[in-house]
Amino acid sequence: MKLPGHDAIARQADEHLVTHRVRLPRKVVDRPIRQVGRRLAMALLVLALTVLVVYADRDGYHDNADSSVDLLDAAYYATVTLSTTGYGDITPVSDSARLTNILVITPLRVLFLIILVGTTLEVLTERTREEWRLSRWRATLREHTVVVGFGTKGRSAIQTVCATGLKKQQVVVVDPSAKAIEAATAEGYAGVVGDATRSEVLGRAEVRRARQIIIAAQRDDTAVLVTLTARQLNRTAKIVAAVREEENAPLLKQSGADAVITSASAAGRLLGLSVLSPAAGMVMEDLIQQGSGLDMVERPVMKAEVGRSPRESDDLVVSVLRGHRVLGYDDPAVAELQLTDRLITIVRATPGTQVTPDTRPLGRQGGAPGEE
Repeated sequence: MKLPGHDAIARQADEHLVTHRVRLPRKVVDRPIRQVGRRLAMALLVLALTVLVVYADRDGYHDNADSSVDLLDAAYYATVTLSTTGYGDITPVSDSARLTNILVITPLRVLFLIILVGTTLEVLTERTREEWRLSRWRATLREHTVVVGFGTKGRSAIQTVCATGLKKQQVVVVDPSAKAIEAATAEGYAGVVGDATRSEVLGRAEVRRARQIIIAAQRDDTAVLVTLTARQLNRTAKIVAAVREEENAPLLKQSGADAVITSASAAGRLLGLSVLSPAAGMVMEDLIQQGSGLDMVERPVMKAEVGRSPRESDDLVVSVLRGHRVLGYDDPAVAELQLTDRLITIVRATPGTQVTPDTRPLGRQGGAPGEE
């Protein structure tokens, strides 16, 4: 089956071939022109201070040209002295002038050089420092989350997983748009600019060592290709993908996705539910917004709950995960909870509420509303 838009994707891949690079979040700093301008102003201030010091003690200096030192001579002497040129045509001859050179002019000369040399070194070492940060980042990145697509769906997915305790340093965003990656790095996430259907791009995101992969591409055919590529690179990661059309969900499952979210139909069902019961729609909207109101969380069975029914749990149990099966709370097979079971419960959201991660695939398709 040839998916629509495949040629367009290939052209996009060629366009973004030269942009495959990792961008790490960085602190907000001034623009380079502002940094250079600020240092230039500091250098001019040091120069002006030196001129004033020399001119104030001009009687202690001797000019080989006319024996006197005026304001222009003071500026000339300060310039050649701070730049370590030192022609020797104007020299301090009095004790006070020489003492001033030792205690004031020399420190100002050193400060002047530090400002100029510091600017040069900063420009020269910026690339080296960035490469070192990148190498350290690659060496420490393990069990992270890769998010393909930083649109509305991708942002919402990241916000949800981070609300459950995932650190921003453990999220890598992949998107073909440089502006999207700039927005991601501004929020504290690492980013890779490039087409995620290419294994080279996913390799830069260290997909092989990722724990989970969220695919929130704008097109269904792109999501299929990304899923195939990601599953080929990582056989054990949990892959969750979003599609617009429900008819493409089985194709995503066959491509290697553990769970497929049909955003259009799920949003439509939420709309229909809200029409029938606005209150029920509000409750469902609350449940899918992690970290506020009511949250749906997955947790292991406590020792005190072993042998009891799901109804006897302190939390509101919705489903029970036993092995690779998701069973309802009233299923006779889970009349007695086991220590290896996991519970899907509804709890009141608190700052300490977190979803206990589970690397096992759910084994069935889920759905949640979302926007493109």
